[in-house]
Amino acid sequence: MSTATKVPRISKSYTIDAAVEDYVTKTRGNQSASERVNDLLRRAIASEKHEQLEREAAQFFAAETERFETKAFQTASLRTLARE
Repeated sequence: MSTATKVPRISKSYTIDAAVEDYVTKTRGNQSASERVNDLLRRAIASEKHEQLEREAAQFFAAETERFETKAFQTASLRTLARE
């Protein structure tokens, strides 16, 4: 995300692993460490949201499709077609 868009910032203090700090330092380019960490966190949040949506979709499509209403509609439709 570019710094051209001003987003309200909250100053917080978190403890991070040394490996995370090394990664941020190596990959930040022209960004500040805070900007790089925020970018990584935004990507992680988006990834988690996407994973959650995938889980919800899997649950939805795995749901039992033999509902009472569906069966009743199918039976009524077959009776109607049989009359014609």
